Amino acid sequence: MRIGKDQFRGCLLGGATGDACGYNDNEGGKNLISDNTQLASFTVDGIIWAHDRAKRKGVYAYVPCLFYSYQKWYYTQTGGLADRDYGFILGGEILGYDELFARRGEGVTSLNALGSSIQNVYGTIENRINELNRPGCVCRTAPIGLYFANDPDMAFRIGCEGAALTHGHTQAIMSSGYMAALIAHLAQGDDLSSAAEAALAKLDSSDFSDTLPSELIRRAIDLAQTEKAPRKAIESIGEGWIAPETAAIATYLAFRFENDFEAAIAAATDFDGNTDGVPPVVGNIVGCLVGSLEIPAQWILDLELAGLTIHGADLLLHAADERANL
Repeated sequence: MRIGKDQFRGCLLGGATGDACGYNDNEGGKNLISDNTQLASFTVDGIIWAHDRAKRKGVYAYVPCLFYSYQKWYYTQTGGLADRDYGFILGGEILGYDELFARRGEGVTSLNALGSSIQNVYGTIENRINELNRPGCVCRTAPIGLYFANDPDMAFRIGCEGAALTHGHTQAIMSSGYMAALIAHLAQGDDLSSAAEAALAKLDSSDFSDTLPSELIRRAIDLAQTEKAPRKAIESIGEGWIAPETAAIATYLAFRFENDFEAAIAAATDFDGNTDGVPPVVGNIVGCLVGSLEIPAQWILDLELAGLTIHGADLLLHAADERANL
């Protein structure tokens, strides 16, 4: 088992630095993160909230805690609450970071879904909140995979249910489950090929009938074994504007540049498509594979909220260890 600090930090720092490269904006000497990394930070908050609650009360409530943490993000972006009864969310360490209140990227799908989730009713797999298939749910999923590094089946389940909070399309839900399971397998020490096959097997055996995510991801893995130029290979997968395309393109680039973090991120920001959403997912995968020490140190030094990202990774590692020993 490879579960350790370097992989957890590598995964989240990889996602955040990849995000900053794709977002491509800076302020005060810092490379800014987008709403993708903001939401990943709130995913950490939700998972740790659920974990701590379980230690106190003996009952796990991962999805409700994720929902209310995402409502915290809604508050940072709008200055208001979706429902006045949600006032209890206005606390906790994460709301002490002013940078998380900045509007970075559109995030329209998640904002609209969260804004319409009132009276403690939110999107689920059974009761879809919309039919949207945007990739934002995939970009925020890696922390779920890290926490469930000892239980990839649960990573897949919570990855799916966490996505359904804001994205109702089956393909978006499946793609997020795949990504959570992939990260869980990588964090526990599987090589990339084994991790991808195990995550795909969860897709194949799930209750979902849509085959596009699996088909795209398998095509991506096959393309990575060829000498086809990355831009051309990505073009044959898609542009990354829907969730399964983002998951497949990120998988392709991870296989193509498995041991070269900089090359993977460079390719993720150099194609005709969603160069905002693909780089953080590529960064999560390759960062988990190579570890934080293989991410350029200057990228981390220049990263906005790098300290929060590292802190989140360490919290998840400690919680994952505790969960495994409960």
